[in-house]
Amino acid sequence: MLVSREGGRLLAAAAIVSSVGLGRVSARCTFCTLTSQRQNWLSFVGALFPSVASPSPVCIQLASMHEKARCTVYPLRADQIERIKVPDDKVEWSTEWADYSPTEFTAPFVLKAPWADPELNNPEFEPKWNSLDGKVNRVSYEPKKYDIDAKGKPLNPCGRTGLCGRGILGRWGPNHAADPVVTRWQRDSNGDKVVNTDTGLPILEFVCIERGDGGGWAIPGGMVDPGEKVAVTLKREFMEEAMDSTQASKEENAQNSKLVDSFFSAGGTEVYKGYVDDPRNTDNAWMETVVMNFHDETGNKVGNLKLKAGDDAKNLKWMAIGKSLTLYASHKSFVEKVAKLQKAHW
Repeated sequence: MLVSREGGRLLAAAAIVSSVGLGRVSARCTFCTLTSQRQNWLSFVGALFPSVASPSPVCIQLASMHEKARCTVYPLRADQIERIKVPDDKVEWSTEWADYSPTEFTAPFVLKAPWADPELNNPEFEPKWNSLDGKVNRVSYEPKKYDIDAKGKPLNPCGRTGLCGRGILGRWGPNHAADPVVTRWQRDSNGDKVVNTDTGLPILEFVCIERGDGGGWAIPGGMVDPGEKVAVTLKREFMEEAMDSTQASKEENAQNSKLVDSFFSAGGTEVYKGYVDDPRNTDNAWMETVVMNFHDETGNKVGNLKLKAGDDAKNLKWMAIGKSLTLYASHKSFVEKVAKLQKAHW
């Protein structure tokens, strides 16, 4: 069979795309992006056959490929709860899957927790989806409203996860968090910025905690309480996770609070707001966050902070920012945004 040069390129590109499984594109979730490997293949395919295969930046950004939210074993300490496998081409809710029967699970402690939503079959529970429901904010940080299925359950805006119910999350629908990325420049013994020899850019460090639940290293953030402003959450969570405020004395907390107020009051920069690709996510409950960067250009202010891992953390340290980082959930992508914001090495 004879084919043109362009036709040959297209056949080669099609074979490559088929081998890596690009999945389907969704315009619902701003966080869900293709993995770097798939993005590289897309770029390669675009170079081979630009008139057909070159995707727009929007197409790449909106590709429905949340992966940590489809991890095989759900992150629960006691029992092993396994999701059913959701292939890339079945992630979107708009893709028909008549036999889709996800594992159903809501942790027993969530069902008893006063801070959590009741079950949907509770006659006294009448949630106002996509709205401010009393003090509980059920509005997604995503630009579009999430859908409600025939059983009255909110649907994950990035698609199927292989698990329904709430897992270990308290709220049906979006569970809002706030993550402060506190940064300074890495400096040598002379006080000069350390520059990466490959990129020629200065190296940033950020306050990083090792999660006590085995989730690895992470930004010291946490959940927004009902009626609480995000700015308050950012400060509270930083003090709890990185300054051990729950165990400190009143005098220590008062002193630490003044130091944190002084640093945080200078203002931070929002680097992300939206869906989080988190292993705790389910079909009906998912994490969303606001990520703020609080940067200390001189390092003098953060140097006064008495950092200590909180009771939810195993360890704490200033961690250098770079591509080799391995962090919890979507935290690596958040830190990358901070590095680009500060024009630092990545």
